Amino acid sequence: MTRSPRRTRRMPQVAGAGAAALLALSACSSSGSGSDAGSGSGKAGSDSSASSSSKLSGTVTVFAAASLKESFTTLGKEFEKDHPGTKVTFNFGGSDSLAAGITGGAPADVFAAASPKTMKIVTDAGDASGTPATFVRNQLEIATLPGNPDRISSLRDLTRSGLKVVLCDQEVPCGAAVRKALDASGLKLTPVSYEQDVKSALTKVELKEADAAVVYKTDVRAAGDKVEGVEFPESADAINDYPIALLKDAPNAAPAKAFIELVSSAAGQKVLTEAGFLKP
Repeated sequence: MTRSPRRTRRMPQVAGAGAAALLALSACSSSGSGSDAGSGSGKAGSDSSASSSSKLSGTVTVFAAASLKESFTTLGKEFEKDHPGTKVTFNFGGSDSLAAGITGGAPADVFAAASPKTMKIVTDAGDASGTPATFVRNQLEIATLPGNPDRISSLRDLTRSGLKVVLCDQEVPCGAAVRKALDASGLKLTPVSYEQDVKSALTKVELKEADAAVVYKTDVRAAGDKVEGVEFPESADAINDYPIALLKDAPNAAPAKAFIELVSSAAGQKVLTEAGFLKP
């Protein structure tokens, strides 16, 4: 007789719990059906995607060939604008010395070289992540003093006695390309100096310390009216491919990959071609 009252007290509680469960099921059923549920799911997906893209932060360190200075600086600013919270820092120089720095343990996220040969220094050391991709090409041009007072019109003209000509060091991609062009034309040229990178060679002409230098078309264009450019046909035999790679021990790999994607994108290619680079 004592059990019956317990049952009568428990039954309303069970019924109440059941009703609450039914109401919850009903609410779940109504919220999970129809087009609104689909759009809600889509919104969550887009929010997740936006959140993912906004997670990029920190500093991306890029080691890049000196000839990329102007265009990469522009792309770095665009990247920082597109990804608030990131910063892109550059180390521009001769590709051979940059490669040596990377294999020597210098902290960097991305390497953009002016030739496959200098990129191979890094890949052979096992310091690249994945396979490097060619993103642009570059062609040589003669840089003369404004107005071309020495009337230089060909590569052969650079061999004239008394003309002060500057070249890139032969270990630098620019210098190796010049050597290839000279060999193709059967010419011998003794410069007044060999410079460690293409910008240093160009600066000699800008400062009127040299009458001419063989550099890249992109460098002549970047110098504006400080120099005058002279094209020569042998340059077609010495066009350099520029590879780019994520480094294996990149301190900030995620934004580094995003920067490489920008370089290879239509927007990135537009900046590079406007600077005078050739498409890969």
